[in-house]
Amino acid sequence: MDTITRKSSPARPAPRSARRALLVLAVTTALAAGLTPAATGSTGAAPVRIHDGRVDLAVSGGTASIDPATLRIDARTTGGRGLRMSDPAVDALGPPSAVTRSDEGAQWSYPGRGLHAQARVERGRLLVTITSSGDSTLAWPVTGSDPAASALQLPRGEGLSLPVADSFWNSPRAQLVGSQEDMASQLSLPLWGYTLRGGLGVSYLTPTDIGTSLSYASRGGRLRTTATHTFSKAGATGAYTVAFSLTDGSAVAPAVDYRHWLAEHGTLGSLSEKIRKNPGTGKLLGAFHAYTWGGYRKTAGVQRLTSLGVSRLWLGYDADDAPMQSQDIAAAQQAGYLVGPYDSFANGRPQDPDAPPNSLWPQGVYPDFCVQRADGTPQPGFHRQGCYLSSQAFEQAEPQQHYLAGRTRSLVAGGADSYFLDVDAAGELFRDHDPAHPMTMAEDRGNRLARMRRLSDGTFDPATPRRTPLVLGSEAAGSWANQVLAFDHGSGTPVDGRLWPMETGHFDTTPDQPKDDTAWGGYTPALAPDTFFKPVRVDDFKPEHRAAVADALKAMYDPAYRAPLYETALHSSVVNLERWELPFGKLPELKTNRALLAMLYNTPLNFVLSDQDPRQEQNLRELAVLQAYFAPLHQAAGTKELTSFDWLTADRTVQRTVFGDGALTVTANFGTVPHAGLPGGCVDATLKGGSPRRLCPAQAVS
Repeated sequence: MDTITRKSSPARPAPRSARRALLVLAVTTALAAGLTPAATGSTGAAPVRIHDGRVDLAVSGGTASIDPATLRIDARTTGGRGLRMSDPAVDALGPPSAVTRSDEGAQWSYPGRGLHAQARVERGRLLVTITSSGDSTLAWPVTGSDPAASALQLPRGEGLSLPVADSFWNSPRAQLVGSQEDMASQLSLPLWGYTLRGGLGVSYLTPTDIGTSLSYASRGGRLRTTATHTFSKAGATGAYTVAFSLTDGSAVAPAVDYRHWLAEHGTLGSLSEKIRKNPGTGKLLGAFHAYTWGGYRKTAGVQRLTSLGVSRLWLGYDADDAPMQSQDIAAAQQAGYLVGPYDSFANGRPQDPDAPPNSLWPQGVYPDFCVQRADGTPQPGFHRQGCYLSSQAFEQAEPQQHYLAGRTRSLVAGGADSYFLDVDAAGELFRDHDPAHPMTMAEDRGNRLARMRRLSDGTFDPATPRRTPLVLGSEAAGSWANQVLAFDHGSGTPVDGRLWPMETGHFDTTPDQPKDDTAWGGYTPALAPDTFFKPVRVDDFKPEHRAAVADALKAMYDPAYRAPLYETALHSSVVNLERWELPFGKLPELKTNRALLAMLYNTPLNFVLSDQDPRQEQNLRELAVLQAYFAPLHQAAGTKELTSFDWLTADRTVQRTVFGDGALTVTANFGTVPHAGLPGGCVDATLKGGSPRRLCPAQAVS
């Protein structure tokens, strides 16, 4: 008999004793009194007990006990089970002051470190906030040491759930152990979590993600994690908050917790509401996405797609010397497609015929708007060309100069109703030391949100009295951008660091040296660049690079390690896709798994289209077949929450998702053995009240 894992908790309202759906436990004393914060929705202070050098706070599911001397946190469930939430901080904190009660919980300080700590409970979560009077670092919490820990949830791209004792992830092959990732720019959600044996888990949220990183270690062949926060007065990262929750141990429980957090703090967007405000956004439902070259920017190309039955599509094009013209855009829109240019406000370069058009600006922008590093030099731009431009400089100049408005106005003059703004939502945030436009990373994020909001609500152009809202997308959107975006290209991909050497051809050489492996392809021919159109297999790489490539693809696409964390948190807010340089045809050995993952997660696939593509017919056939299957599923569930994710077999090869209140149920078999009548390599999708519809991608792709 197959082993069935614990189901993730539904998002719909639960009984009073478990109102916050991810938690299956309750606080004994508070429950008896009917005061459980999670059950009642109360945000009031929870009971605090200070005794024997410890601080105990009642949380949803039990009691958290903090040792102020070390910041070690233990918990005890209402059933009497003990567990470790965090080991002591890595560095000595020094003797703490006396602990005192506060209006919200308890507080104390570490005079020798200039740190102040506050512990409180909000909606059943334990919140610990550390503030610093100076510049320093704190490596804490230290997590994963509980002997019952069985899996680590990690929000790389769509998300991973890694068995803590897995030999691959504990080995150098995975390149995880010994690495560190920035919470604000390298992880798609500011969280991580652990599953513990016996139906328990712990969720860790870091709302103060700027200045915070997560590092990975292996102890005794088991994965451990440590968060590190850098306190900086000048960088405005002087406060650090971690929210701890007891969960039911589901692989997506931390993301459920985060979805609740966003909703509670008024920062969870709604795709349905975005459609209400801009009906054009509704065209995303059921649509695959494709970047176009050559004839597919023309009406004839659009007609070819409609003749194949492609009912919904987002068509993107570069802001180059051959953009889509107004009559071609109109034809695409008449077919029910969205159309938008690719743009970026991030880079500036000198006026040069070889420079990308979106890096060229009117006089006064480059080099004056360059982000300045602490040493006074400009922050090098993409591919180390030119510089990254300061969002603060643009915000200061925009009311008078309208540089951004002018750029956007020119690109949508032909009638485009969508816009892809690269970089802005992806997060490498900058601190700008230029005294003419100083900026912290938080201010950089705020500036980006402001200009993205102007694009999405149509207020970007003060010269135009009528608002023209655009269906806005950006690159690898961090969760902080979910309210201003309709879609993103990138957060569907759990990027492994070796992807960049694969793409650039520099495995063992530096960018200023010749490539040492050209398997991926470059930017020729112009109308079907190999970097996007040329299929690449592991054996296409040089023998000395194949093992690294295979391990990178395993880390990214092995379904046994995947978990839909991003969809669980944000499926009802943002349409999420893979990176645009990884179109469906790029990795032919992974087509079946990538198609199954897309259907399981109810997320569109990315394609590239060119009439100069030698594989054009195959590409079109696959696009048409897969989009026809996907469209009704996404139209029914694209605005719904992902409410359940389960592994149906012990080897994790059979997986199931549920969206909304059963609006859509999808079961995918990534294995080779049939399960409950579902063949290996196939997916069944059932709309509420309907019969299963089956897709076996291998029968449609090659």
